[in-house]
Amino acid sequence: MTTMLKLENVGKSFTLHVQGGVELPVFESLDLTVEAGECVALAGPSGIGKSTLIRMIHANYTCPQGRILVHHDGAWVDMASAHPHRVLDVRRRTMGYVSQFLRVVPRVPTIDVVAEPLRAVGMDADQALVEAGNMLTRLNVPERLWSLSPVTFSGGEQQRVNIARGFVHPYPILLLDEPTASLDAANKRIVLSLILEARERGSAVIGIFHDREARETVATRVLDTAELGQRAA
Repeated sequence: MTTMLKLENVGKSFTLHVQGGVELPVFESLDLTVEAGECVALAGPSGIGKSTLIRMIHANYTCPQGRILVHHDGAWVDMASAHPHRVLDVRRRTMGYVSQFLRVVPRVPTIDVVAEPLRAVGMDADQALVEAGNMLTRLNVPERLWSLSPVTFSGGEQQRVNIARGFVHPYPILLLDEPTASLDAANKRIVLSLILEARERGSAVIGIFHDREARETVATRVLDTAELGQRAA
């Protein structure tokens, strides 16, 4: 198998400036390797550092200790130290991210929000809209909503748009932060199918799934982040 992601000696703490500069350790000396076709589920109680780790891999949070190596264009890119332009290129072509909350530019139509990752990698604009529509249809987002901005949608509708944007391009690496949290049973099954399909085509997936059934359906192994927190304590 091809290794897609390697974390080497990664550590993180937060400084509470309003509390006199107290250091709050999250984890330290974390090593993790994720292969193509794997889904690693991050488990543990809320507040233990699961979302922090996802955001560090995506380079939304800094990584003050260690390396976060992503297989990109046949080489390794360290997301902890790479130039911002290099990070953006990794995100555009190699690493997809479904966060807990949809963040979009207001007034941009939903169909354009979902098509944007495809246009960013050079797909023809009309074809990108077709692919975006197919994904929205699969996730039960009604066509009458496609011309509207998703900021006006319900929580579940916004999450489905978020998922559509994250899965419309076949990213080699996928980061998923509670992708099924706001969904009903039927739409949850659709998302789990999308994750399994991503695994089958060789994507490396790291996800947070508080739903035990979802975790057991898609994960190839589980990383207990509670142990990471104890290591940093």
